[in-house]
Amino acid sequence: MAAIVSFIRPLGGLLPPRSSRFARLFQAVALPLAGLGVFLLLWSFAAGRIDTSLGQFPDPSMVWEQAVNLYDEHRASREKEAGFYARQEQRNAARLKVDPDYEPRIRPYTGPPTFLDQIVTSLLTVLSGFLVATLLAVPWGIAIGLSKTLHQAFNPLIQLFKPVSPLAWLPLVTMVVSAVYVSDDPTVPKSFLNSMITVTLCCLWPTVINTAMGVSSVNPDLVNVSRVLRLSTLDHVTKIVLPSAVPVIFTGLRISLGIAWMVLIAAEMLAQNPGLGKFVWDEFQNGSSNSLSRIMVAVIAIGLIGLGLDRIMLTLQRFVSWEKEQER
Repeated sequence: MAAIVSFIRPLGGLLPPRSSRFARLFQAVALPLAGLGVFLLLWSFAAGRIDTSLGQFPDPSMVWEQAVNLYDEHRASREKEAGFYARQEQRNAARLKVDPDYEPRIRPYTGPPTFLDQIVTSLLTVLSGFLVATLLAVPWGIAIGLSKTLHQAFNPLIQLFKPVSPLAWLPLVTMVVSAVYVSDDPTVPKSFLNSMITVTLCCLWPTVINTAMGVSSVNPDLVNVSRVLRLSTLDHVTKIVLPSAVPVIFTGLRISLGIAWMVLIAAEMLAQNPGLGKFVWDEFQNGSSNSLSRIMVAVIAIGLIGLGLDRIMLTLQRFVSWEKEQER
């Protein structure tokens, strides 16, 4: 026992004081829970005093009930889909016994998308648009940051289009996609392309601006070292510029992704892409007694997903950046 105590005692100096640990635990857990509790109480108090044309504004219990119902509807839809394909396989198997030369056909399931399906669609849309914008904006921003000539040439264009709401582009995007993407059986739905391109336009400018700013603000001493070593342009960018500019670039990417997620919901409403935006619009048009509760479920889901996307970007930033302490 004495040996164990003598081994553990030095380790105690490596741990923070008990009061400090309690304070950190209190700040990390108790305070957020207290804030959440106050919010739920205020929500319940206000909801009971607001009557709309569709009935009482939903309180937390009503929203939770509809969240459970939406999940149950998703499970029921999946069971129905599985049964649909199982019946086709049985019919095809029976037909093959009678006619071995018969070529089985499987018709796709055409049931309406569930709430979880629409969440997946929205995530695919926003991530596709964000990826396309990143592939375009980061090289463009690097080029602008390295060249004063390119900066002077493109800066007026960036400042001109940066304040334009992406939703203002949506009618033009819709017309162009309809004119260019002509197919009787399109692989990708036009509504998906309309929303994705709108998201791309939304993500483009913050990433370009932050990338150019990060590249142009590289420490001059590092630039001089690169000149002394006579690094090629590619080596200069990959070994000097990018490692220094990564924190600022990721700040632009986080801003772009956050704005894109907000814009996507409105774009899906207008483009009628079967995502969360269309779910909100359909429930609003439905006008049932449960519509407000279902819309609140979507609002909370949108917020949670946006928070998750930001945390993922922050984790990636900390992983690839030499600045490990990033703003939370």
